[in-house]
Amino acid sequence: MLLNIRIISLTILCLAGLVLSSSGDRANQFQGCVALCQSRSCQPGSSNALPLALRFTQWTCADDCKYNCMHLITDHAVEAGARIHQYYGKWPFWRFAGMQEPASVAFSLLNLLAHVKGSQLVQRRVPDGHPMKVYCKTFALVSMNAWVWSAVFHTRDLPITEKLDYFSAALTILYALYSTSIRIFHLYPSERTGVVQPNHQKNTTFIRNVWAISCSLVYLAHVSYLSLLPRFDYTYNMVFNVTVGMLHNMLWLLYSLPSSVSLVRRFPGRPKQYRPPYCTKAAIFVVLTTLATALEVLDFPPWARIIDAHSLWHLSTVPIVWFWYMFLIQDASDEGWRSSKM
Repeated sequence: MLLNIRIISLTILCLAGLVLSSSGDRANQFQGCVALCQSRSCQPGSSNALPLALRFTQWTCADDCKYNCMHLITDHAVEAGARIHQYYGKWPFWRFAGMQEPASVAFSLLNLLAHVKGSQLVQRRVPDGHPMKVYCKTFALVSMNAWVWSAVFHTRDLPITEKLDYFSAALTILYALYSTSIRIFHLYPSERTGVVQPNHQKNTTFIRNVWAISCSLVYLAHVSYLSLLPRFDYTYNMVFNVTVGMLHNMLWLLYSLPSSVSLVRRFPGRPKQYRPPYCTKAAIFVVLTTLATALEVLDFPPWARIIDAHSLWHLSTVPIVWFWYMFLIQDASDEGWRSSKM
């Protein structure tokens, strides 16, 4: 469920976080400019008050000096046809209303809207008695939360917004693995209305509860470890998300295998060989998300200092979100859920 795209994004961001400085902010020209700006504008009693939008988004005078010096030097580089440098691990972007990366903010909000619409579609088209409806709705809520914090993080890159973005993304990835396991291995409550599960094991409830507790403890341990360290462990965070995401994607690839080599029973009332044509969409989704992540690898200076590869990645995920919800609805509507014959 939208994992490949999120995983690679986190990987790139985590690797960027390993570098505490970039060529731009290490340059003597930049450091000298910032020092001069701070000596003139950031002294007690200075009349150079920041606009309300900047103060609201937690910009300081020192931050504003770094921003202005970054763009001043970038202006000269553009005029001279010279190389554009990164500063503190990021490309120079024009801010808007205090937002550091306004395009990424806008596209994060589009993803949020896509999940809202997808959740509404699930609510309308999936019967209330369906065993997977609650999991789809919860996934939508968890994803909405993640995109809210993505928008906040791109509005203002601060230690707290960074952690909230990373932790929300990790929650989405882990919940996707949790709910997909429930779906693939038929661990949902068997008493749900309208669904018959022949030969359903009596210990399903126990397994489901153990799985839920295990995932919860893993997430709490993950957040606690990263929160208690004196410095954020970007490498561990990357490995955690990639590992969980790969497990999730493997489950959906198992689901999409041809009927001749099916390894899992897709529906409780049908044999393993029962495979509706739309099952291929799960594999298509994995491919699409993998292709979308190429935008994260093809890093380049932002066009007009507004649109970069990362913001385009955010934009590319919007239609993929819609594609995924349509697949979930098709899966939930299949006759296999209502069949009690093998």
